[in-house]
Order: sequence, then structure tokens, then C-alpha cells
Amino acid sequence: MPLSDIFLVFQWWGMFAIIGLLFFPLANYLFPSFIDRGFVFAKVLGIILTSYIVFLLGTLRIMPFTQINVIVTIIGLSIALFFFLKGSLLLQQLKKSWWLIVLEELLFFATLLFWTYVRAHQPEIRGLEKFMDFGFVNSILRAEYFPPKDMWFTPFSINYYYFGHLTTAVLTKLIGIPSFVTYNLMLATLFAFTFTCSFSIGANLIHAISNIESRNSKRSQNKKRFENSNLFRASDFGFRILIGGLLTAFLVSLAGNLHTVYTFFKPYQTDNPLPITQLAFSPTSFPNSYWYPNATRFIYNTIHEFPIYSFVVADLHGHVLDIPTVLLTIAVLLSLINSKHKYRNSKQDQNTNDQKMKLFENFNFRNWNLFRISDFGFRILLLAFLLAVMYMTNIWDGIIYLLLVIVVCLYLNLKNVPFSALRFTVYTLILIVGFILFSLPFSLHFKPFASGIGVLCAPQFLTNIGRIGPFLFEADHCQKSPIWQLATLYGFFYFWVIAFFVFLLRKLREKTFMPSVQDLFVIMLICLSSILIVIPEFIYVKDIYPAHYRANTMFKLVYQAFIMLSIASAYSITRIITNYQFQISNFKYIRFIFFIFAILFFILVAIYPYFAITSYYGNLQTYQGLDGIRYLNAQYSDDHKAILWLNKNIAGQPVILEAQGDSYTDFARISANTGLPTVLGWTVHEWLWRGTYDIPSPRIAEVQTLYETTDIKEAKRLIDKYNIELILVGTLERQKYPSLQEEKFSAMGRIISKQGSTTIYKLTR
Repeated sequence: MPLSDIFLVFQWWGMFAIIGLLFFPLANYLFPSFIDRGFVFAKVLGIILTSYIVFLLGTLRIMPFTQINVIVTIIGLSIALFFFLKGSLLLQQLKKSWWLIVLEELLFFATLLFWTYVRAHQPEIRGLEKFMDFGFVNSILRAEYFPPKDMWFTPFSINYYYFGHLTTAVLTKLIGIPSFVTYNLMLATLFAFTFTCSFSIGANLIHAISNIESRNSKRSQNKKRFENSNLFRASDFGFRILIGGLLTAFLVSLAGNLHTVYTFFKPYQTDNPLPITQLAFSPTSFPNSYWYPNATRFIYNTIHEFPIYSFVVADLHGHVLDIPTVLLTIAVLLSLINSKHKYRNSKQDQNTNDQKMKLFENFNFRNWNLFRISDFGFRILLLAFLLAVMYMTNIWDGIIYLLLVIVVCLYLNLKNVPFSALRFTVYTLILIVGFILFSLPFSLHFKPFASGIGVLCAPQFLTNIGRIGPFLFEADHCQKSPIWQLATLYGFFYFWVIAFFVFLLRKLREKTFMPSVQDLFVIMLICLSSILIVIPEFIYVKDIYPAHYRANTMFKLVYQAFIMLSIASAYSITRIITNYQFQISNFKYIRFIFFIFAILFFILVAIYPYFAITSYYGNLQTYQGLDGIRYLNAQYSDDHKAILWLNKNIAGQPVILEAQGDSYTDFARISANTGLPTVLGWTVHEWLWRGTYDIPSPRIAEVQTLYETTDIKEAKRLIDKYNIELILVGTLERQKYPSLQEEKFSAMGRIISKQGSTTIYKLTR
């Protein structure tokens, strides 16, 4: 790795280290039950809060989007939090768990460096959705106020959940590194956050349950027997925490599914997957016959991705950008769950020494002050804010985790009576109203793509009706997922889910055993994940895709199911293994078979990143660097120079005319790589974002007319219609429009840049 790239990584990491330190007082306040005091989440909190304030003030046109304003926002926020939350007391907390905090920072840097190294072997911002994602980031970077302009559909704003792209632009603006580098650094950062945030969640789950088990063993006065009956001593917290954290981090950020079993069989046709029982066993074909994307397209006409696949294919898309916020939300809920024993009503827990940590301290009904916010109330507002951020980043996530937050709130209210129903209702209202208000600056400028909720396999009398309210009943819409395919995708998780429930049932035989709040939280994750997997078997959200009508619904739901099931499985594995009683001889053969399958299944999900990374990144043989648009220099050298010239010399967002083309092609490369709006970019994407093909389709012919007409009056009419200031004529323009009439552009303006065969005209208005 060249020193120049290493310096960029250190510069990028240093920015996050500073943000983490500045916002650690807030994390320390939010995670009192975490052994690491939420250290790694301080970075996520800082990024989200800064980006939101920049976004809000930019939307209200109070503060323009500039580097100095981003810096002022960060400094102002951090100073306020430091004094308000007594940040001077942090050193006392750091001393207690310094080893874990240092470890998490080392893990963050190591994973950031690792994925930066991986991306540098294929850094191209090209293919799949990369043009779209990169275009959003570049458009936001050029924006003075928000909402940002749609670079592919002037003069409209982006009609997409773009807040994650905005956070990328905020970090790019803050650090001052070109976006074609920060695109790849951001992908590495998301990988690092996924790994370290998952590590923190897993470590704190195990830390909490280890404390409970240790206390229980002392109360039963059988500590010696307890320790001897476990694979690891109960008092050996550090080792258990490390195992639980690393296992959670690995499963969330790197694990695949059981589809890798197909590496040992003759390959099937991609569009026609078969059970392994119908394929010839062929261990000699390992590993070259395995095609890693099939693990995400296994069920017919659907998408069921998971994080490591997303990191490999490197689309800076909403579902990836939202992972840190998702994990932060889960962590906040876990902190509440872990602290539940401290948050009791004073009548129920009069021996509590730390009155400040009571959940309903300020919610005594008799002296209820509407203008006084309890610690729990503050966390509800924070969760409402995080749900809004998720909604603005990847809409489905906001809805999914709203359900989880409500379930956790319900649980936390169940044992706090009287008036628990009232408290639950009030907090739920605060949550929902807060969610709506925090997301309002985005919602005012966003129109959802969905046109209804489709019902799968509707009976004929309903298909004849067609629609009842939001529900659609479409004929020939009856795709179902075979059980064997679902088992292949999620068998690893449910193997450990079943084992976990069996473990709890066996433990319940002990008179002194009660499921911990951590056990219950994991059960909540399992139940919600299972619901998300089942939903696409019954309904789908209608979009523009005729054959893949349930693909997006399944994609967005099971992506979160994978994350939650990964956390639950890692907890289950650690919980079971560290409580395994060797001296009991009953069912020893069953236990032997269980561990054989456990090891086999783990190997299958663990080898997926090997296939994916080596395949996509050419066995990591050719290091290319972090410049994501350098490929243009080899294939469209003149266009590459023109893009660099535009980014250096053209300020603001004047409209530029370029050739229009289909999605997932190299067309719209100028607008995507500069953020300058054009008349029409990828048509199908605009069709999706605008709700109907009738809106973007007329522009196809108009762009062609602009390039091919000899009628200067007609050209000027269209130029005025779309307020075009710049016109580019390059390789793709000449390919797409063989009757191109370039001479008229000289008559209407002047050449301001000529890079080989690529010419940029500035029109005279």
C-alpha cells in the first residue's frame, strides 16, 4: 500500500477519532450500562447529529453548506454537550474500561485499513448503482442549500432517501479530500463501523449476562460448582466479552449463508436453482465453480442481500449507509434493557442508591410535570430522532425499528405500575410525533415510490376487483419461497435459535433460573426478524418492476433480519458454549451431533467472504489505489479530463447537456461524476423516482433533438426550457447521436474547454 494512500487513511481515521472524542460525553450519558460506555457509538452520534443540523439549517436556508459551517457545527455541538453532560468526569469512566475502549479503537482502525486495502484493488465507481450514489454525493457537495438537485432530472430535487449520501458529503466537505477518493473511504468506514459497533453490542450483551450469572452463582453459594461446569469460568469476563464481541462482529459484517454448500456440487443454472439432493456431489470443483452473487439471488425473482455482499459490490446505497444508525439504535435499546433493574419505581426499589438512573423517576403520576423530561423520555426523543434518520436514509429501516422500539417500550412499562398503560401511550405518542417532526424537513420534499400493497396469491374474485384501499390484488402474482430455499438462506441462524430456546427450556428446570433481560431482548430480535422474513411470502409493496414485484420488499426486510439474527446467533453461541455442562452424560451422542453440525454450519457461512472478495477483487493481485474515477482515463481519456476540468473550474450547479442512456451503462457519466444536473440521466431510475414513465420519457427525444437538430430556434427553445448553460460533446454523444450537429453550439456560445475530442460549450444567454 503506497504511503500516499496510508496517509489518506490516517487523515480520514484522525477525523473520526476527533469526532469520537468530542461526542464521547453524549455516548457516556446514553450508555451507562455499557462496559465501554458506548465509545464506538460516539463517532456515529457525532456524524449523525452534525449532518442533521447542517441539513436542517440548509433546508431552512439559514446556513449554507460550507466547510467552515460544518466545522462550526461540530465545535458548537461538542462544547454544548461537554458542559451540559459534565464531560470532565469522563476520565473516571475511561479508567474502568480503558482496555476495551483501546481495543475498539484499534479494531476500528484495523478494519478501516483492511477494507480500504480491499477496495483499492477495484476502486472503480462504476457498475450497479454506483453512478447514482456517486451522483447524489456530488450533487449535495455542490449544493448551497437543500434539498439537493437531482443531477439526472433538472430542475427537480432528489426524490430519494438521500440522508446517508448527505453524511458522506458532510464528511467529504469537512476533510477536504476529493469525493472520488472519499467514496471508497466511506465504504471502508461503513465496514469498520459495522464491525466495531456489532462488537460493542455483542460484548455488552455478554458482559451483562456474565454479571448476572456471577451474582446468581454467589447467591446460590455454589460458585465453585458453577465455574467447573462451564467451558469458561464465569469470573473470566474479559475472555467471554472478547469472544462474544468478535463473534457478533464477524457474523454481522462478514458472514454469508449456507448457500456456500453448493461449492461442493456441480453448479446449477443461475435462474434455476436446485436442491443439492438433485445435483452431483463434486468436491473437486471447489472453489472455482461457485458464483458468490447467487447467495443473494437464490429465490426466484427476488433479492436477499446481506452486509458482506453489499461491501464487496461497493454500492454506497441507503441500506449500507444506514447500518451504523441501525446498530446505534439497537445499542440504545440494549442499554435501556441492560439498565432496567436500575429503572424501577421508587416504591418497588427503595434500596436503590443511584436515584438518577430510575427510568420513571420523573414520571410519578401525582407530580407529573409535562415540561420535565426524564432520562427515559430523553432516550425516547433520541430514538425518535434515530428513526427519522433511518427513514431519511433507507425508508424501510425507520418503519422496521419503530416496531422494535415500541416492543421494547411496552416491555419496559409492563412492570412499572400503576398507570403503565398511560406511560406507554404517552411515550409511544412522543416517539411517533418526534419521528414525524424530525423527518419533516425531508418528507416535505419527498414523494414515496410505492403505489400500494400487493397481496400474493389473491383469489380470483379479488383479482377481478383489483384494489381495495391500499391493497392490490393482481392476477398471476403468486411467487412463494420454497422451504428448502429459506432453510438454505437462514438455516444457520435458526439452528442457533432453536438451540437457544432448548437451552433456555433446560435452564428453566433450575428453580433459581429466570431468563435475563438480555435473553428477552434477543428473543425480541428473533421474533421481529422472523416476521420480516415471513412478510414477503404474503404481501409486497408495489413498485415499477413487473416480474420482480416482491424483490425490493424482500430485500429491505430480510437485510435487517440478517443483521438482527446475526446478533442473536452470536449471543446464542456464546451463551450456550460458555454454559455447556460437560459432566452431564445424558444425550451425549445428541450433543456430539449438535456440535458437528454447529461447526459445519459455521464453516459454511464463514467461507463466503473468501469467495466474494477474491472473485470481485481479482484475488487481490493488482493494487490500483483509491481514485474511483481513474478507470475513465483508460476508457474515456478525454471525458476524464473534461470531468476533472469541470470539477475544478465550474462552481454551483449550472445545467449541462450530455447524452442520455439506459440505466447501468456509462451514460450520464458527466452528471454523475460532477454533480452538475442534466436534462435526463438513467431513465428507469427516474421512472422509479417519479412514479411513472410518462414523466421522464419525453425528454429522451428532446435530448436527441438538441444534439441532432439543425434548427437553431428549436434548439434554443429546448435550451431555455431546461435552462441549459453548458453542452458537452464527447465519445458517447457521438456514438449515441450519429447525426449530431455540433456546429450550431458554436453559433450559440463558445468553447470553454477542449480535451482532445471532448468539447464543452458555454452558451450565451
